[in-house]
Amino acid sequence: MKPNKTFALIGTVALTAALVTVLRTAPPVARAEEPKATDKTTVTYAKDVAPILYAQCASCHHPGEVAPFSLLSYQDAKKRASQLTAVTQSRFMPPWKADSHGEFLDERRLTDVQIATLKQWAAAGAPEGNPADLPAAPTFTAGWRLGTPDAVYQQPVYSVPAEGADVYQCFVIPTDYKEDRYVSAIEVRPGERAVVHHVIAYLDTTGEARKLDAADPAPGYTSYGGIGVTPSGGLGGWAPGNDARRLDDGVGILLPKGADIVLQVHYHPVGKAEKDQTKLGVYFAKGPVDKRVRIQAVIAPALRVPAGDAHYETGGSQAVPANVTVLGVMPHMHLLGHDMTVAARKPDGTQQPLVSVPDWDFNWQSTYMYKKPIELPQGTRIHLTAHYDNSVDNARNPSDPPKLVTWGEKTTDEMCIAFVFYTVDSEHLTKGIAATDVPDIGVGGKGSKMEKMMMLFDKNGDGKLDDAERTGMVQFLQDMMAKRAGKS
Repeated sequence: MKPNKTFALIGTVALTAALVTVLRTAPPVARAEEPKATDKTTVTYAKDVAPILYAQCASCHHPGEVAPFSLLSYQDAKKRASQLTAVTQSRFMPPWKADSHGEFLDERRLTDVQIATLKQWAAAGAPEGNPADLPAAPTFTAGWRLGTPDAVYQQPVYSVPAEGADVYQCFVIPTDYKEDRYVSAIEVRPGERAVVHHVIAYLDTTGEARKLDAADPAPGYTSYGGIGVTPSGGLGGWAPGNDARRLDDGVGILLPKGADIVLQVHYHPVGKAEKDQTKLGVYFAKGPVDKRVRIQAVIAPALRVPAGDAHYETGGSQAVPANVTVLGVMPHMHLLGHDMTVAARKPDGTQQPLVSVPDWDFNWQSTYMYKKPIELPQGTRIHLTAHYDNSVDNARNPSDPPKLVTWGEKTTDEMCIAFVFYTVDSEHLTKGIAATDVPDIGVGGKGSKMEKMMMLFDKNGDGKLDDAERTGMVQFLQDMMAKRAGKS
């Protein structure tokens, strides 16, 4: 049987380590005391606090970044000592939404001892300590977390109206490379974060996106549900809270020669007219690339979240088309999202947790990359389960009173996707062995089930789905799932 080419993997649910305590004697165990930072009389900024802030906070809290204040100096930290205690005690900061304990790279999670250290320091009056104990402060390239990019691409200035419907604007940016190149990382820098919902960097080698751009008098062209043409691949994307990081040596994302980057930017009007000019920094792989990174998605498209339902459940699954190695996953929902869990069931029936986000927050959409990538054999099935809160008690609910919410592109609509980054085990590009029958991006490419589904509902034959056509497709999927549920 041929592998399923709509492979949509996902995830990275953190494996929660279980601690089993065996009691051999009778006395009950007393409640554990609160962790103590240190036995020393005084905790100081220079020796104890600065290392924590530099490692876990400074990447956002430095000049020019998204955080509202810097935490690079003693004075910065001292005047916010009480605030640091409050937000770390509640684990509101640093933001890390996965229910994980050491499985992922760049994990922004403080230990109990680190949290106690900050509290003890604030309670002692936030002493500075000996400046000689202060570690070297981290350095940052202005505007770029990963340092100066090898190439920077920039869209034209786009004017976002104060009000109205969300806009999906696509900007075509030629690369003009004469040979295939491999990308180690991209970094997206929105020009005006307040109105940028998300950004996806698609690739087009056909020239069709250029034609759409030329036919639209505005900067770029508008397209919902994709870029209006079948993409030739993709470089990745950005959403609020998503941090860029480089791939390991030997793996990369393909940027075909002569490809156009089609930067799709989703704008959400916020009541004030804004101008945006988003930038895309590209970092190329520095050595030989043996494995091509592919991006796929597990989806639950037939969302229908009833008004007032505080625990609406949906899900989806996909079969793995080959022996693959999962590098990481990015869950995605909108404002009503409450939690998402992804797990793999292997052919022998064993379960492999991939990722769990028990407290979804639209403002912190991380890509969770594994410290140790997860190998999954062909025939594994990936299952996604998610819950939504469409009740009046959900402070993020955009509708008052709540109303029925279905799948859609707008911020006030909903989605349920887990984007998966993976490599194919049989592929060895350095030996001339390429995996040519495995999809590259999204939920399907040329000839995929998703493309055929779109063609079925593209009534006017313009190669994309307008609002009415998209509504028809979603309703069809919802009805199909309802029938299946009735038979089960």
